[in-house]
Amino acid sequence: MKMIIARRKVLGSIGLGAVVGSSSIIGSATPSHASAADDLIAAFTGGAKPGSGKISLGAPQIAENGNTVPIKVSVESAMSEADHVAEVLIVATGNPAPGVVTFKFTAMSGKAAASTRIRLAKTQELIAIARMSDGSLYQDAKTVKVTIGGCGG
Repeated sequence: MKMIIARRKVLGSIGLGAVVGSSSIIGSATPSHASAADDLIAAFTGGAKPGSGKISLGAPQIAENGNTVPIKVSVESAMSEADHVAEVLIVATGNPAPGVVTFKFTAMSGKAAASTRIRLAKTQELIAIARMSDGSLYQDAKTVKVTIGGCGG
């Protein structure tokens, strides 16, 4: 019986050491959520700095449930063949996967507006970036405080 207990302790210690060792390796190799969001934005914008105006991001200041946060986005545009919104990227800077949604539009869309519900891991900034048909970029951002049960925590 002592042999079995000793064996379990040894195996348990080895297992715990492997978990601790692998988590430190994984933690050092995994980029932070903020840098992942920055990389996603840089890829979408090609490194260009978006201007302000034209785009409006709507999101609640406080979300009682981070699993279903309503958002809406609209972009001022003539929506003609020569001047329309091509796409809008929504980024949640604190989520493990920051690219929440990309809405694609054409001149035949009529207007550049969309709404959906998203999942937020914690209190964080949402960023909406619109790419116009001429390549120009516009950005709006909102901070959403995610609470548990609406307690403001």
